[in-house]
Amino acid sequence: MSSFSGIWVPLVTPFHQGEVDFTALKSLCTRLLKRGVDGVVVCGTTGEAPMLTKEEQLQVLDAVLEIVPGHQVIMGLSGTHMPVIRDMQNAISQRPVAGLLVPAPYYIRPSQPALVAWFTEIADQATVPVMIYNIPYRTGVQMEIDTLRQLAKHPRITAIKDCGGSIDLTLSLIADGELDVLCGEDVQIFSTLSLGGAGAIAASSHIFPEEFVRLIREFKTQDIVAARKTFFGLLPMIRLMFSAPNPAAIKFALSLDGLMANELRSPMLPAPESVEQVVRDYLNQHAR
Repeated sequence: MSSFSGIWVPLVTPFHQGEVDFTALKSLCTRLLKRGVDGVVVCGTTGEAPMLTKEEQLQVLDAVLEIVPGHQVIMGLSGTHMPVIRDMQNAISQRPVAGLLVPAPYYIRPSQPALVAWFTEIADQATVPVMIYNIPYRTGVQMEIDTLRQLAKHPRITAIKDCGGSIDLTLSLIADGELDVLCGEDVQIFSTLSLGGAGAIAASSHIFPEEFVRLIREFKTQDIVAARKTFFGLLPMIRLMFSAPNPAAIKFALSLDGLMANELRSPMLPAPESVEQVVRDYLNQHAR
């Protein structure tokens, strides 16, 4: 089974005049690989997956796989209708991916036993490892520690993207040692790694990815002083990238490098001009 660790970038989906910009997407993947990231996540929240058709999601995945080796690609799989989930899962399984990132079914707020049944059905069908995406402020339901421990017993459920906001839950999962715990809240990367977390799925690592890679390396060599300095050097940028609804500020920052158009799909909007100006000023002052 795969073990997930290090820095994984949840890719934005570039658009040009309303359509997916596959050329920009491939260029972004090439850049990130050259900067040393451990892998990418396709069609997650940052990728505006709910605004993509299922066909577009698979096209995005195929484009990424032209550049990124399959063992470095995790594919998002979300929804609320299990037959649709199964069809999408079957289609993804025909591609060489490292794993699936699966959130709780959103909006309907299922019970804890229902969550166990939901994830178990997906994991039973999975041909690759499943990473649970615990993000209650988007799904509307908090996955409790007992639920996660029960799911961790499934041989296909091997990791969690932890956006739960509970330090006690994070500590418990790391102490259990049953799941690879990857931080999903960028401002908590240092604390999660300090506690023994495996890595991070960090949207802000689109910007200065080599610094995030350095952070992981410093933890591996147990140079905590250097890691703290690296993280606090990144923190102002991290906060800027989330000063507008994700991924608006990130796309604007990438557009400044000419990597893609500053374009999002409805109901998302570009970052406000005030945010764009602060991002522009910051990046001009910290050009790499």
